[in-house]
Amino acid sequence: MKQKVKQKVNKSKKNPLKGMKTFFIIWLGQLASMIGSGLIGFALGVWIYQQTGQATPFALTALFGTLPRVLLSPVAGAVSDRWNRKRIMLVADSLSGLVTLATAILLLTGDMQVWMVYLISFFGAVFASFQAPAYSASIVMLVRKDQLTRANSMVQLGEAIESILTPLLAGALFGLIGMRGIIIIDVVTYFIAISTLIFVHIPQPKRQDEEAKKQTSVFKDISIGWQFLSAHRGLLGLLMYFAGVNFFANISAVMVGPLVLSFSTATSMGFAQMMMGLGMFLGSLLMSIWGGPKGDRIKLIIGAISLSSLGFIIAGWQPSLTFIAVGLFVLLFFIPFGSGPSSAVFASKVPPDLQGRVFSTRSMISLSMMPFAFLLSGIFADQVFNPLLVEGGALADTFVGRWIGVGPGRGIGLMLILSGLFLLVISAIAYANPRIRNIEREIPDAVHEAVSEGGMVAGDEQGKSPPVVAKG
Repeated sequence: MKQKVKQKVNKSKKNPLKGMKTFFIIWLGQLASMIGSGLIGFALGVWIYQQTGQATPFALTALFGTLPRVLLSPVAGAVSDRWNRKRIMLVADSLSGLVTLATAILLLTGDMQVWMVYLISFFGAVFASFQAPAYSASIVMLVRKDQLTRANSMVQLGEAIESILTPLLAGALFGLIGMRGIIIIDVVTYFIAISTLIFVHIPQPKRQDEEAKKQTSVFKDISIGWQFLSAHRGLLGLLMYFAGVNFFANISAVMVGPLVLSFSTATSMGFAQMMMGLGMFLGSLLMSIWGGPKGDRIKLIIGAISLSSLGFIIAGWQPSLTFIAVGLFVLLFFIPFGSGPSSAVFASKVPPDLQGRVFSTRSMISLSMMPFAFLLSGIFADQVFNPLLVEGGALADTFVGRWIGVGPGRGIGLMLILSGLFLLVISAIAYANPRIRNIEREIPDAVHEAVSEGGMVAGDEQGKSPPVVAKG
């Protein structure tokens, strides 16, 4: 048996990118699906603001799109460790495709109402809650340990490409082929995504406890993810940091659309989103090429988030499309340098047969504060910050008003600046925590170089898953 394992290891070293081919095929299919869905999603954002003229519906849409991921992640993780991950992805993608099709039909027939957008966002998030842990846990089965950062950076690269292409294509295609043509494109991209999953092989991890698997309940499986993180305080602390990052980032990030629309047009909003996507694209591309540091990744993670927080300060500075576009570019450019290595840290520290459960608990913790951010965001914008910085507002004649300006949307600009400052503070606090700072040295790797055909398998030893933004 040991000789066979050694032969597999030697074979994998001769062709270290073998598993990346299968991952790349799946990645292309998921990218096509995201672009198709994103075209309709962009139209919904403009439609909501045109119907209401307020920031709160943006925040509520984001809330309904996040809450299921927080509540269902533990169950979804247990399911992804118990059942075939490829089948879970196929079912989840198919149901998400039906939600997107329903959205397109409602827009096409003119029957769409604001409350329907919330419902669509909710069900889309339910299915994504099951797809995400199955996809994340499959990566470690497809690529070698030394390719994990590169693969996770490619996932963000795909999100960045979608962010760039969607606003550009949406504006051009609506004029050329109309909503009917957009629907056809979305259906085609759905079939591309499903086809790539059908015709590839995703290895399943070999469970260490096959007999226990038959008798353990799903609820017992859910607790395993929390137990693992509780036993590794550094990883738990890192997730608490990401929960804070996601709170302060998203309480303002969800307001970018209303901020731009308060003084400009939907075209300008599309340009701002394109710059956001371009920043993530270039950052993810550089991370994919580089592959990440060989040594301590924690410094890079916290440092990258600190640098990205400067983007909020720039974007909120003035009611100018240039300031907003540059700020969003800076914000998203540095995020892949934090999220990619963070995903690689968890992928290397968690045993493959536990990754679905641990990654889902990780997702639940890191996203736990986002619903509160979305609940408060619209209220803060419409009821607190915007009234402070209109003509005659409490801060209009202070240094704040003279500094960032007075008028529509300036309160949201102040929210962005405050988010950037708070992100710098919690980043300093996180780095000062020795458990977080020393994760790489204190927690041994659980993923070794033993590989199966096309990917990794669990080692023999026990050891040890967006957005803005930080995935944890």
